[in-house]
Amino acid sequence: MNLIKWSLCGLVTIAAINIATVVNALETSTPTLTVIVNGVRQHKSRVCLRVFKGEKGFPLDNKGEVQSGCTPITGNVVKKQFYGLKPGKYAVAVIDDENGDAKLHTDFLGIPKEGFGISRNPTVSVTSGIPKFKDASFTLDKNTTINIKMKYSLD
Repeated sequence: MNLIKWSLCGLVTIAAINIATVVNALETSTPTLTVIVNGVRQHKSRVCLRVFKGEKGFPLDNKGEVQSGCTPITGNVVKKQFYGLKPGKYAVAVIDDENGDAKLHTDFLGIPKEGFGISRNPTVSVTSGIPKFKDASFTLDKNTTINIKMKYSLD
C-alpha cells in the first residue's frame, strides 16, 4: 500500500514538473512587447493601445490590429504589456480615451480632439498627414520596450 502511495506521489510530482516546464517554455518562446506612454495630461479615464502587424487599418481602424487593450490612467506615464506576438515588424497607436469609447475623436478638419501617440513618435501635422506604418514600425524580437509620447495637438 505504501508503495502505491509513493508511486502516485512520484507520478503527480513528475506531472507537475512537466506542466511547469511547458508553461515556462510557452512564456519564454514568444516576445513581450512593453509600451510606455509618456506625457499623459489628464487622469480621469484610460489610455487605449492598438498593435498593428501591417498597414491595414493603421493607425485609426481596429480592423488591422492584432492586439489591443486599455489601461486606467494613474499618472503621467502609462505602461501596458502585450504577450503572444510573433517576432516581426509592428506599429502601435495610442489614444487618451477621455470619453471611454476607444475611438479617437477629431474635429471637422480631422484634427484630433483627444490625446494620441504613435510608435517611433513620427511628426503628425496638417502637411505630413497621418503617419504610414513604415514610419511608425519597429522590430519585435525577444522582449522589446518602446516609448510613445502622448500628443495633444499636431506638430
